[in-house]
Amino acid sequence: MNIHHLELFYYVAKHGGIAAAVRNMPYGIQQPAVSGQIARLEEALGAKLFNRRPFSLLPAGVELFEFTKPFFDDVEKVAGRIRGAVQQLRIAAPSIVLHDYVPELLQRVRRRFPIFRLQLHEAARGDAERLLQAGEIDLAITVIDSKRRPEIHSRPLLELPLILLVNKKHHLTTAKQLWSRDKIEETLITFPRGDAVHTHFQRGLDQFGVEWFPGIEVTSTRLIEHYVANGYGVGAAVATPGFKPPPGVRVISLPGFPPVVVGAAWLGKLSPIAEQFLAGRRQHHVLQDVGNARVVLRHRRKEDCEGVVVVGALDVDVSCPSALVLELEVLALKALKALAPQDGVATDGVDSARA
Repeated sequence: MNIHHLELFYYVAKHGGIAAAVRNMPYGIQQPAVSGQIARLEEALGAKLFNRRPFSLLPAGVELFEFTKPFFDDVEKVAGRIRGAVQQLRIAAPSIVLHDYVPELLQRVRRRFPIFRLQLHEAARGDAERLLQAGEIDLAITVIDSKRRPEIHSRPLLELPLILLVNKKHHLTTAKQLWSRDKIEETLITFPRGDAVHTHFQRGLDQFGVEWFPGIEVTSTRLIEHYVANGYGVGAAVATPGFKPPPGVRVISLPGFPPVVVGAAWLGKLSPIAEQFLAGRRQHHVLQDVGNARVVLRHRRKEDCEGVVVVGALDVDVSCPSALVLELEVLALKALKALAPQDGVATDGVDSARA
């Protein structure tokens, strides 16, 4: 008897049919493949296990399901305990996250767990969620939205504001210049339909009653920058912390547009080491020196503040002790002075942000 066939039967019996089992399995498999392997299991046992339409377990199927259920119900719990004992952390995220943000967060983890096994998977959103469902990773750092499966827990980490990228030779300087037109002639360069950036950008356009659909669809911010720099159109992207436009490209902010929320996603209960990883992120509230980049300041304690700082626009919305507001002002001023030589940002309005 093939153990994999037993696993497939377990999902079919648990979810009430082959089609439902395929939708809920933690790894990808096609419905015909499941049907074929269940048929082999029935052939090996010499008994039919269930009626297909409508689905119902036959006596042999009931007996087999009662035998396999305790094992497959508990296998992930046992694996979680074993993984916790050996202190390992498995993360899937886009390459920019693994390169720019994860190393700093891991420094905090190492203070409490000096020795642990680390696995990093470079993965886009869909791949990260598949790895999570298959139990191959502990955390997926990805875009957080309402479409995720109900069994997936999540915690927001960062809000990335939408921006326009424009060739500096173009006369466009504000988004309002576009929204006031009857028709936007410029070619929109952005991510494909279904991508979070594309979805949030179109949602923002709807708020202003504007229709503007992609003329060039690409799969990376670098490609958007390249085609904008070469005069192919106007790009829609997000401002990641540390983002600086390439030579010849201007950034235009998009006030009123919903930000793209990046967060951590996981299944079941977090291991202590994964909790420490996320706790380090909650305590991290360094203001990034990026014009118009928005950073959410999150703290553990309720009495601490939570707010948003927009560098450049000096829009400070904080409800917290004045000492921290002052600290934010100082950081904002330093960031603005760093930006001033190349972007012409004025720094004489800092006092207006004081609480």
